[in-house]
This record gives sequence, C-alpha cells and structure tokens, in this order.
Amino acid sequence: MPKTETPVFTCAECGYESKKWLGRCPDCDGWNTFASGMSLPPPAPSGPSDGESPRPLPEISADDRPRFSSGLTDFDRVLGGGIVPGGAVLLGGEPGIGKSTLLLQVAEGLARSVGPVLYVSGEESARQIRLRGDRLGAGSERLFVLVETSVERILAAADRIRPVALIIDSIQTVSTAILPTGPGSLGQVRESANRLIGWSKRTSVPLFLIGHVTKEGSIAGPKTLEHAVDTVLYFEGERFHQHRVVRAHKNRFGPVHEIGLFEMAEKGLVEVANPSAILLAQRSIGSPGAAVLATVEGTRPLLVEVQALVSSSRLATPRRLGLGLDSNRISVLLAVLEKKSGLSLLDHDVYVNVAGGLDVDEPAADLAVVASLVSSFRNRAIGEGTIVFGEVGLLGEVRAVGDAEMRIREGVSLGFSRAIFPAGNAAELERFDGIDRQPVKRIEELLDAIS
Repeated sequence: MPKTETPVFTCAECGYESKKWLGRCPDCDGWNTFASGMSLPPPAPSGPSDGESPRPLPEISADDRPRFSSGLTDFDRVLGGGIVPGGAVLLGGEPGIGKSTLLLQVAEGLARSVGPVLYVSGEESARQIRLRGDRLGAGSERLFVLVETSVERILAAADRIRPVALIIDSIQTVSTAILPTGPGSLGQVRESANRLIGWSKRTSVPLFLIGHVTKEGSIAGPKTLEHAVDTVLYFEGERFHQHRVVRAHKNRFGPVHEIGLFEMAEKGLVEVANPSAILLAQRSIGSPGAAVLATVEGTRPLLVEVQALVSSSRLATPRRLGLGLDSNRISVLLAVLEKKSGLSLLDHDVYVNVAGGLDVDEPAADLAVVASLVSSFRNRAIGEGTIVFGEVGLLGEVRAVGDAEMRIREGVSLGFSRAIFPAGNAAELERFDGIDRQPVKRIEELLDAIS
C-alpha cells in the first residue's frame, strides 16, 4: 500500500523539519518558529552540475572565456578586470545607498555593448524602474525588466530570453516553491540563491544578487550565502554625502579589498578619476590634529586625511572613538604612545576620524594616527605637504609596510614634498628625488620629525 503523507513541523526561518513541535529550532536557534504542514518532496537538483555524471579531469573542457566590461571602469577593477561568465556576484549595502542605481547602470552598459540583460525586481514596479532608467539615460531595447518573486518563473523567463547577465533585486524578495516559508527567511534566501547560482553555472551567465544589510552592517541572511557566491561586494558611504565606495570583501577571480570610488550625481553614479584629490579637496591645511595618510586599497594608492581630537575629559573613563578606523587599534596606539614617549593621555577624550567616509583597516595607518594624535595634543600642526605611513609595534618600533613606492609616487603626483615612513622602506625609496624622505625607526623619532 502507498504510504500516506505524515504531518511534520517546519521552521519558518530555516526550513528545518521535525516530526513534533519544538519551541526552539535546533538548526537556527529561532524560538516559536515551527508551523504544522505536510512533508515535502526532495528538492530538485539545483547545483551547477544538475545531475551530471562524474568525468575524469583531463576530459573536462578548460576553455578560458574572456571577461567583458560592465561599462564602468572602477566597477570592472573591483571585479578583478571585468565580469566573469558564470560568476555569481553579491552586492550588499544599506537601503537607499544606490545599489539598484549601480546595477541598472551596469545592465544598461551590458545591454548596449554585449547583449540582452534581464533585470528582475521584487521591490519596485516596472513603471518605477522605467522612471529611474529615464533619469539615468537607460533606454536600450535589449534591457528586459521583469517584476517577479518566484524563482521558477524567473528562471523560465531567463531560459526564453537567454541573457548575457541576470540581475536580482533583491535576493530577500524572491522565493522558491520548494519551501513553504515566505520570502526573506533564512531557508528561502539560501535555497533561492542556490538555485539561481546553479542555473548561472550551468549556462555560464553572470549573476548579480542585491542583498540587504542588517543593523550590524553584514548582509542579511545566512552566512553561507557569502560562501556560495564567487564575489562579495559592499556598497559603502553616507546617504547624505555624494561619494560612494564599492569594496570587494571576497573575490575568487581577483584581489580582495579593491575599491571603486563613485560620486552620486543627478544622472546616476559617476566614476571619480582622481580619488586622492577628491578626498583631500576639503582638508584644512595647517590645522593641528590632521595628518595625510598614504594608504593602499587593493591595487590603488589613496591619500586620505586622518583627523584627531584630543581634549581633557571629566569622565571617570575617557572616551575612545574611531570613525573609519578600529577603535581597539587606537587604544593600543595610545598605550604605546604613553609608554614610549611619556605623553599622558589617560585623562583625555580621544576621537579619530578618516575624512571622506572611507574605512581604513591596514596597519600602515598606525603612524599617521599617532602623528595626528600628537599634533592635536600639542596643538601644533604637522608641516604642510607631508604624507605619513607605517606600522607601529607594541615596543614603539616603526615597521616596514608593503607598496611603499606606490604610496610615495601618489604623494609626488599630488604635489607633496615630504614623506615620513619606516626606515625599513628607505632602501627601496632612494631613487625618489622629488620629495624629502624622512625615515623613522621608532615613534620617538616621529615626534621629533613633526615638532
């Protein structure tokens, strides 16, 4: 006799099944998320192979398909040199930051130069997308718009159109019939993404997924979603400022921590030709507490202003705050500075900021942070036209950093005349004659250099 379907309880967050009701899900730790239903059939294959038989490695074709351009040079740089056929890209960012605007511009560029593009939206109507497209100047007849939330219907439309790229806006709005839960749940996000990525791998069509972020700044949904895609990009910046940064946090086809800098204009995002000049355009020359840091993001050198404010505090525990920098790292540098230089900052509030909204997390920023702190504490400005970079150790030593030549060259190109850097990088910088080189071995030498 055929077996009858037995009722099961399914977690609404992750899709975990149990034969009895549970107050807490053992898979996702969600409380009161189980609902009664019928057992589900096994899901259809959704991986890249789709049931393909194993083959010996020498029999697998190794044709290297060339990348193609998105039409935005900085976006191509962040991807590692262009869009990879069959690559899955996850783009995350805060609401209203410009994720949809960026990918609609990419879709227009691909439609004009490569072939048909399918843009799927689960959040906006077709009319809203048309209005935004008119503002951005997007009007290619090969740019197809689909307002849909069903993964099965999306893939059916993609099979009919055969696009050169598929864009999903956003992954939290789509769902598959395999799971009974609603869109946005952990199970739906994971299964929907896996089915879309599997289709992308089988057809060699690049896939772009837009993902919302949580209050903590990470992409909403299971962490496995970041592991499933080839590239993870974050769209950073303040909604009330013009500049936007696209940063690669994971890239199987290129360098990580590569950035692209854009400016939000009336007709969409515009690439910034000289980021360092833009980031330093509003700096206050001759002000105490400011130091120009020569940093490297991916393969691009950037000059940014590090600002520090040191003021006496009446609190029992003085504040330590970093914007664009790691606050814990600032606390370590303050301890080293007090131990090795004798400057007493225990009863002072300390605020450090990277002007322009850029996040800097490389150790080479240490020397610029220390220089700005000392400048603010002494109320003495650092010499005009000076760039600073270097790592500071717990013993007060200044350690050598990578890409020193690239940093100096960027400073020379913008007219800086003096560089304070680790003594360990002095040998490789001897041939630079257009800038006054001042290597330092310890932070005590740095204090003398900025006096």
